[in-house]
Amino acid sequence: MTCVLLIPGSTRDGSLHTAALRTAARFAPPEITTMLYGGLRALPAFAPGEEPPAEIVELRELVATADAILFSTPEYAGSLPGSLKNLLDWLVDGGDLDGKPAAWLSVVGPGRDDGARAALESVLGHGSARVMAPACVRIPLEMAAVDESGLVTDSRLHVALGDILHVLIQAMAEAQPRQPSWQVHSSVYPTVRRGARPGSAYGGPSGQSAPSWLS
Repeated sequence: MTCVLLIPGSTRDGSLHTAALRTAARFAPPEITTMLYGGLRALPAFAPGEEPPAEIVELRELVATADAILFSTPEYAGSLPGSLKNLLDWLVDGGDLDGKPAAWLSVVGPGRDDGARAALESVLGHGSARVMAPACVRIPLEMAAVDESGLVTDSRLHVALGDILHVLIQAMAEAQPRQPSWQVHSSVYPTVRRGARPGSAYGGPSGQSAPSWLS
């Protein structure tokens, strides 16, 4: 069983980015376990050289458990939200991202989060994570696509999420992952690959972890 940690960059439960990752958890293929991280707001400020507090120890354990990480973040003031940067600072400092496959999911139109995505890839590079470009996808969405349960109903996202998760699995299975024939370009809309599997609104429930802030 492959485990993917889903980390939103927004501290709002009702954000479009959190809804997209919540949808990834709900519709993940049955061979993939997902963990949706919800502890961003409660993380202490990064303090270099200090003993990591309990929240950071727990975060690092989640990252160690995960086989890959998928981020989805808004852009604030031309860069990453401070809360997400704080989380990444802790992980880079602890070497927790070293060799970890990672990708991002953008849910806004081109030009609306370029600074955040560039900053995310830069920080992941500093942490020696393996940024899997073929799994980095843009699917512009509207809040109207989020239903009353906080899930995105747009089927394009369901297809793209399945493809993202399978690319991350492939990255872990191959020492030198091959470039998929359905090359994803983050600036092209829509970014769902050709020949997507029929009926790709995945219905398998995802596994959950013990902490109360994982959903």
